[in-house]
Amino acid sequence: MCNTVIVGSGIAGSVLARRLAEEQDKQVLIVEKRNYIGGYCYDYRDENGILIHKHGPHIFRTESEKVWQFLSRFTEWEDYQHKVLTNVNGQFYPMPINLDTVNEFLGTSYTAETVDEYFAAHRTNPAEINCVKDVIESQIGSEFYHAFFEKYTEKQWGLPCEQLPPEIVARIPIRKNRDDRYFTHRWQAMPKEGYTKMIQNMLDHPNIHVLLNADYKDIKNSVECDHIYYSGPIDEYYGYRYGKLPYRSVTFKFETYPIEQYQPASVVNYPNNYDYTRITEFKHFYRSKTTNTVIAKEIPGPDGDPSYPIPTNENKELYSKYAAIPNDKVTFIGRLGEYRYYSMDQIVERMLELKI
Repeated sequence: MCNTVIVGSGIAGSVLARRLAEEQDKQVLIVEKRNYIGGYCYDYRDENGILIHKHGPHIFRTESEKVWQFLSRFTEWEDYQHKVLTNVNGQFYPMPINLDTVNEFLGTSYTAETVDEYFAAHRTNPAEINCVKDVIESQIGSEFYHAFFEKYTEKQWGLPCEQLPPEIVARIPIRKNRDDRYFTHRWQAMPKEGYTKMIQNMLDHPNIHVLLNADYKDIKNSVECDHIYYSGPIDEYYGYRYGKLPYRSVTFKFETYPIEQYQPASVVNYPNNYDYTRITEFKHFYRSKTTNTVIAKEIPGPDGDPSYPIPTNENKELYSKYAAIPNDKVTFIGRLGEYRYYSMDQIVERMLELKI
């Protein structure tokens, strides 16, 4: 017996569980099919002492003081300014595109005052912005589009850029200065002891109970509750009655090397060569001092755990059919329940604002 069941112990379910336990004194049962908490945020220390993100790099940043203060109750922070490089023709270039990216790639000497001359001369002016290609070329032109974005985006999503909706890239940041940080949010940091520890602290409440290695559909007839918050795929919950919602999945190939450093930044993108989109070297996140290093190559594909909803119009229409099914007892949350991509800070903010 419990007041509320939350399916999934990721960041969405965990924030919501803490709110329900504290604000409404609810007895909350979290049902988690994996043998660990944290969902895609799960991390762990390997035999080298390096904190590994099992499901790929998670970089926390936010502009919301409310989000920052809430999470700060459950972790101390380690300052971290995320930097990304892109490997084009064997050379590393800063991303997002900044003044150095332009000059190093083109062999030019633009200044902050003159760099926009290049983009003004090369950006396209389509009558309508209908796809990812239109978005990018209308801002930075075809040369940077083909070199830095086209193949990366197509590998990531499994579709040509002409078939991908504009919202996938929204706006390409172009910096006229030499700021090489990937994010410019007010708060940027990594949980001092990792995301798993932060979520463990969040769930450390007498009203919160966690059941691991349990698939909700196998135990739902044994659980009585007033309401369910479901962070799994909404189509799976309804038995795929209208068909499966498409997702992109990511396979991570972990490799250990007996060297201090594999690459010059925590993340390096590979837009054109290889089947992987990027390589993460985890020790950069905490500036770990070890004689070995661990990397992960990310290989997108259609199979595996669902990671990224594919927001084409057709898929949105299919999702809307599931969302329209009357169900007063279940609230669907998170990127799988709502079939929408969220960054960590966005999902925390959404869970803090959700009416419970």
